[in-house]
Amino acid sequence: MYKLILSLFTLLWSGNLLAHGISEEAKKAMIEGSYFQYVVLGAEHMITGYDHLLFLFGVIFFLTKIRDIVKFITVFTLGHSITLIFATFMGITANYWLIDAVIAVSVIYKGFDNNKGFQNYLGFSKAPNLLMMVFLFGLIHGFGLSTRLQQLPLGEKGMAMLGRIVSFNVGVEVGQIAALVIMLLIINELRKLRLFERLSKVFNDGIMLAGFMLLLMQLHGYLHTSDPDEFGFSTDNHIHHHMEMEKSQTENNSQHDNL
Repeated sequence: MYKLILSLFTLLWSGNLLAHGISEEAKKAMIEGSYFQYVVLGAEHMITGYDHLLFLFGVIFFLTKIRDIVKFITVFTLGHSITLIFATFMGITANYWLIDAVIAVSVIYKGFDNNKGFQNYLGFSKAPNLLMMVFLFGLIHGFGLSTRLQQLPLGEKGMAMLGRIVSFNVGVEVGQIAALVIMLLIINELRKLRLFERLSKVFNDGIMLAGFMLLLMQLHGYLHTSDPDEFGFSTDNHIHHHMEMEKSQTENNSQHDNL
C-alpha cells in the first residue's frame, strides 16, 4: 500500500511540476519570444493546469443554460485577468507553492459546494453567493498564473512588457475555451445517464479528493522550499529522496522480520 501511495504521489508530483512550472528551455526560448509565442504558452499553461480545470469543471457541472455558463465563466475570466495582468506588470509576487495551495482549496470548495456541503454538514440555509466566490477565486487563480509568468524574462516595464503579459492572458483564455468545450461535451453525455444524480455526488467527491491531493502536494513542496523562488533541491533528487526513504523502510522491515 505504501508503495502504491508513493508511486501515485510521485506521478502526480511530476505532473504537478510540469503543469505549473516554467522549464529552463521555455525561459530561454521566450527571451526573444514573439507575442504569438506568449499566446501559445498561455494556452498550454491553462490546458495543462489541472487545478484550474478542476475548478472550472466544478463551476459548470450543474449549469444547464448557456447564459449561466457564459455569466460564470465571464466572472472567472475577469477575476483572473485582473490579477494576472496587474500583479505581473507591477511585479507583485508571492510564494507560488502557497498560492497554488489556495487554488487547491478552491477546488475542494467547489466540490463541497456542489454536494450541498454547506447545507448538509454546516447547517447553512444556503451556500455563499456562487458568483461572488467564483470571482474571488478567479482573482487567486490569476495571481497563481502571474507567479509563474514572472519566471520569464518579460523585459523592462513598458508597453512591450504589457504586450507580452496580455498575449499570455489571451492564450490562457484560448486554452480555457478549448477545455470548456471538452468539459461541456463530457457533462452533456453524463446527463444522459439514468444514474446521473448518484454519479454527480461521486464526481464531486472526486473533485474534492483531487483538491486535497493537490493541497498536500503544494504544502509538501512548500516545506521543501529553501527560498520562495528556488526549490530546495531538484525534482529528480526530490523523487530519489523519497525512493531512498522507501528502500530504507523496506530494509528495516526485512531485518525486523528476520529477527
